[in-house]
Amino acid sequence: MDSYAGLVETGWSPIQDDGFIGLVGPFFQKTAPDTLLFCFPTGDKHRNRRGMVQGGALMTFADRCLGIVARTVAACEFSATVQMDMHFTHVAKIGDMIELHPHVVRESKRLIFLRADLVAGATVVASVNGIWKKLGLTAGAFRN
Repeated sequence: MDSYAGLVETGWSPIQDDGFIGLVGPFFQKTAPDTLLFCFPTGDKHRNRRGMVQGGALMTFADRCLGIVARTVAACEFSATVQMDMHFTHVAKIGDMIELHPHVVRESKRLIFLRADLVAGATVVASVNGIWKKLGLTAGAFRN
């Protein structure tokens, strides 16, 4: 994590996971007024055969981040991805810092509908929409 000290110094926290995310990350998050923000510093291990960021890496990043948002909004211990659509609009280059700014579209008793753009600088590289199911409800909630 030493190579990411600059991110930590500016308020980003690494998303800890010793499973799959630990292999494909690192991913980071931070709290801003009324929302959570996420970033993904891409590196050589994230490249596809064309030398660009692999679309699956972007999908994994979006799924993990929006799952965190779903759990935070619902104040539940777990959530499950029910459906996720990703539209790739521009290439992401190795070395790009991908940011995700989530938006809660709607919340029902058991589901949370979310959307986000993934951006590299000022360029939207993908848009994602999805539905997450609330599992293991607890007290408290976070809204944006």
